[in-house]
Amino acid sequence: MKQLHHSSVWLFFVHYLRLSLVLILLVAFFLTSMAIRSTDLEFSLNFWLIVSGVLLWLSWSLLWAYLSYHYYRYELTDKGFQSESGVIFKKYVTIPYNRIQNVDIYRGLWARILGLSDLNIQTAGMSGVGRYGRISPFAEGRLPGLSIREAETVRDELINQASHKSDLNQPL
Repeated sequence: MKQLHHSSVWLFFVHYLRLSLVLILLVAFFLTSMAIRSTDLEFSLNFWLIVSGVLLWLSWSLLWAYLSYHYYRYELTDKGFQSESGVIFKKYVTIPYNRIQNVDIYRGLWARILGLSDLNIQTAGMSGVGRYGRISPFAEGRLPGLSIREAETVRDELINQASHKSDLNQPL
């Protein structure tokens, strides 16, 4: 199985930082409130304790981003597109070529800065329905952090395979 582009570690890291934005804001609020009502020595000790905690949290986020990158794999087989991801809880996705309706390449701000692309694979009837039957904006198959060239190559191969498989299913 193939692996994502090595720069996707930073894409995962930025994603985890964005998810933790509330935590960062709470720490900033706590630090500000401590500065208002503490002596210089108490503030200094508390400040370095919080800085150490933030550095530990950043280190953990970077480690988790690396593990997420390391365990994210994909391949195009005879049966269809397959991917596996997850560090603790593994997710295995197989999408038969004849179910592929659309393949999109998305390049967000951070992905463009890193020279990466996200590939979204949408299928018949499933792209709009998420977990527990809720409406979901996410595609059924997703490859975050591919190089621009690799994303275009995989997209072209998926479209080629999907059109070939759908031609075989047409009645004569």
